[in-house]
Amino acid sequence: MARPTSRVSRVLMTGPLAPFADAYGWELKQRGYSRLTAVNQLRQMARMSRWLEAEGLGVEELSEARVQDFLRFQRAGGRERSSWSRPGLLCLLDVVRELGVSAATVPPRPSPTEVLIDCFEGYLLSERGLSAGTVRGYVRHARSFVAGLAPSDGLAHLTAGEVTAAVLRESGAVSVSATQFFVSALRSFLRFCFIEGLMEVDLSQAALAATGRRRTSLPRGITKSDAAALLACCDRRSALGRRDYALIITLLRLGLRAREVAGLGLDDIDWRAGEVVVLGEGGREDRLPLPSDVGEAIASYLRRGRPASDRREVFLRARAPFWPIAPGTVASTVRRACRRAGVAEVGPHRLRHTVACEMVAVGVPLVEIAQVLRHHSLQSTAIYARVDLDQLRLVAAPWPGGGQR
Repeated sequence: MARPTSRVSRVLMTGPLAPFADAYGWELKQRGYSRLTAVNQLRQMARMSRWLEAEGLGVEELSEARVQDFLRFQRAGGRERSSWSRPGLLCLLDVVRELGVSAATVPPRPSPTEVLIDCFEGYLLSERGLSAGTVRGYVRHARSFVAGLAPSDGLAHLTAGEVTAAVLRESGAVSVSATQFFVSALRSFLRFCFIEGLMEVDLSQAALAATGRRRTSLPRGITKSDAAALLACCDRRSALGRRDYALIITLLRLGLRAREVAGLGLDDIDWRAGEVVVLGEGGREDRLPLPSDVGEAIASYLRRGRPASDRREVFLRARAPFWPIAPGTVASTVRRACRRAGVAEVGPHRLRHTVACEMVAVGVPLVEIAQVLRHHSLQSTAIYARVDLDQLRLVAAPWPGGGQR
């Protein structure tokens, strides 16, 4: 008896998207979608096509905003989450864009504020050489600051009092450290505006520094038993389990950040030398030894778990489209493992703390810990000195009066 198969022709397609069904089906196949999943994506396309027709919209008005509107429409209608897929709709948008009939291919004219913010972003990347994460934060704060200015005044008539008022508003709403970051971003933005001739006076120093005592707790890792439980709960008989095991053991042994694990490439691993190259903050590259158990776990995933793909990143999504995982996927993987193992839920950074705390416990000098964690400054590593409470007791001054407390 012949095995039944799903056919694309069984999907009834009407509305403005109907002419693009064949091209969309072909693109789904190229991206690694299974036959059955492709049919489900085409059914979603058919629903969206009918929705566009009911809303009086044509294919030329299809954009990411329309995709979000359609997803909200599906949620409001009570349609189950398993029946809709944002990646599938974005794939459809790519197909329509390639055919040159989508409004998404005609970007709107940027406003003067957006032009200014884009130039500021380029200045931070090219002139200042800041990391991508810092640039995103600075740009976000700069956009917020400009949005809070009166339209009639603008930057040309900006006063020191308005700058100070912006810092005071921020300090009243967020923590000391967040305020300090805002001040740094604002100073950079104001200095940039002065250099570009948008302001006659450099008002960067009007953004006064925020001071305050930081309330920081001891850095905490997880226990050896919890770490073993996280690894043991990964079902290494399945492809997803092998990926999760390789990901978690990489965090536990190398102390990488979530984005560093997500960005780890096949070309970054030197199997013969037993080393791995890690691309860290600010484009910094560091070469670390590759522990044998980490190498074995990654090799097992590559041989029997990683989907077939021409992508050079090590860790890929478990389901089509087989794109590289995001840093958020690293975090959610660790939290799911915690729930399966029945231990307190933690994020990937706690596993990074675990590596440092274990090195402190066996007497590794802070300089070497800083090299493993790839800190730019030894001050960032100094917090782990407080973990060794026994050594701290030896240097503690006696309590006044001679009694021990």
